[in-house]
Amino acid sequence: MISFTVRIRFAQEDRAEITEILRELTEASRLESGCVSYNPHWVQGEPCTVLIYEQYQDGKAEEAHRQSPHFKKYAVGGLYQKMLERSREDLATLY
Repeated sequence: MISFTVRIRFAQEDRAEITEILRELTEASRLESGCVSYNPHWVQGEPCTVLIYEQYQDGKAEEAHRQSPHFKKYAVGGLYQKMLERSREDLATLY
């Protein structure tokens, strides 16, 4: 299982648009056969920061997600165009 978070910061004026992009991306991503979990959050106390928690069955499923038409449309063509900063944290399961 592959688990990670992606933290992205946006401008305040883009908040409504980012919310809509994430709604579309989330709906499509959750339908992927290898997607275990895809949960975007606005970070409390940081109104311009999104944290996305993602889990995939394996590396092949994660790669399929990145190559999907919806990822290219909503992440690459939407979120990445509006982001001010982006970071990823890979997670290791304890149990």
